[in-house]
Amino acid sequence: MLTRTTECGREQCCGLEEGARSTLCAFITISDKIEDMQVSRRSLLGAGLALPLTPSLLAASKHVVFVCGDHEYGGESTLPLLAAELTKTYKLQCTVLKSQPDQNAEEDIPGLEALAKADLAVFYLRWRRLPGDQVAHIDAYTKSGKPMMGFRTTSHSFNYPKGHPLMEWNRWGSVALGTPPGWGGDGHTHFGHQASTDVTVIPEASRHPILTGVNASFHVRSWLYRVLPKWPPQDAEKLLMGKCINPNKPAEDNPVAWTWKNQYGARTFYTSMGHPEDFSVEPFQRLVINAIHWCLNQPVPKKWRGPLSINVPYRGMVKSEKKG
Repeated sequence: MLTRTTECGREQCCGLEEGARSTLCAFITISDKIEDMQVSRRSLLGAGLALPLTPSLLAASKHVVFVCGDHEYGGESTLPLLAAELTKTYKLQCTVLKSQPDQNAEEDIPGLEALAKADLAVFYLRWRRLPGDQVAHIDAYTKSGKPMMGFRTTSHSFNYPKGHPLMEWNRWGSVALGTPPGWGGDGHTHFGHQASTDVTVIPEASRHPILTGVNASFHVRSWLYRVLPKWPPQDAEKLLMGKCINPNKPAEDNPVAWTWKNQYGARTFYTSMGHPEDFSVEPFQRLVINAIHWCLNQPVPKKWRGPLSINVPYRGMVKSEKKG
């Protein structure tokens, strides 16, 4: 039970990562001072954080649900900061769902029923083994034809053992987002944690709305993923190409971001970037903000309001803290 209060004096900010807490506290404090503004705040529901909007904005805004659970890249820290920025600056309603009790928990992401009312679902998952009743919410959303986004390890979101009734979900990324069908599937691998990636806009895609204001070339810490030659699908539109820097084996250039219309008619965007340090890179920030608006079938922001304050260190794989 959360009983502490934070800078803004609100209990719902407790238990968040420090950066997300500070951003949300600042937003709530500013909101409290706006005359005649009735702010509808929601507290943590299970693992979900519903960020506040005024009633009028709640009626008009789109609802983005972030679903995160990865062992390595800190999506449970970066995505709440992104969600807070989307609420504060772009007036989107956001809900963040997290693996519980921590990022290593592979079998529980409470609150997935929120997907039923989402206008966009954004996934950052890695090797989950969710129970069937939770997978059912993701299945229903996938088949709804509503837009979807995925970061990095979402290509291998699930890792059910051979013979498990849900084993086919190990290839869900290929169905939903046009990624390889799980880690190792069709040669899906990377070129070592010591590597990083030079990213360039693919000339034929330069006029795509998602690339509005995105630098023609930039550098990210993410080590390059191999997805070629079979992925993304032929009917996907590749936006960005990655060149591996300091690979641990021979490395060919690979696409690192694309859009695709999946079999359910959903507008989708996937990027194999998503290392926490990537979120501090301004061209990557703008790419993500643009992609969210594009997925929602809304105009991308003409004026860039960044850079965003997202500075989350790379944690890597760490053991869960023992409770008690």
